[in-house]
Amino acid sequence: MFPFKSYIPFVRHLVCITFLALPLLSCKGSSEPRELTITILGDSLTAGYGLDQEQAFPARLEVALREAGWPVTVKNAGVSGDTTAAGLARLDWVLQDEPDVLIIQLGANDALRGLPPQRARANLDEMIQRTKARGIEVILAGMQAPLNLGLGYRREFNPIYPELAQEHNIPLYPFFLEGVAGKSDLNLADGIHPNAAGIEEMVRRFTPFLLRHL
Repeated sequence: MFPFKSYIPFVRHLVCITFLALPLLSCKGSSEPRELTITILGDSLTAGYGLDQEQAFPARLEVALREAGWPVTVKNAGVSGDTTAAGLARLDWVLQDEPDVLIIQLGANDALRGLPPQRARANLDEMIQRTKARGIEVILAGMQAPLNLGLGYRREFNPIYPELAQEHNIPLYPFFLEGVAGKSDLNLADGIHPNAAGIEEMVRRFTPFLLRHL
């Protein structure tokens, strides 16, 4: 049988740990999460071409995130027709409000116009670098080149997004139009831009991905 005195150092150590932990426990249960600001820098797919603003992707994403318990504001910085070069040109203006997270959704118009993939890559690379330099988290929304541009163009364009995400160690959503591209019932008559149902499908797929990285 151990003498009582041998337990005293152990008891003192346990008491110290308990009292040190009390502030952490009380804070953990009482703190309220601060509201986050997410800005989406994009083209017509973000802007909500052909839709009311409350039907656009940023607005519907904000609703989904709030329903998931996240106090968040999602800002729509989409401009229809924007290429990566146009997005880079207005980057500083978009970042004036210092959002917590910038989602970059650009490149579709570069591909539709057959612009050089290396130029799109350089523009996206600079956007990522300049945003991270300001202490703002970056998430990249990937795009894929249309099939009619040929295999050679697709081989140059499609790897841009995973390569940049790996180089900069940022989250990548592989294909922004996943589950919607090519489906007539989820797109407007032009076959390119999502309709309201298409936006809902995009948000349904994108929200779990985003929640993993917030």
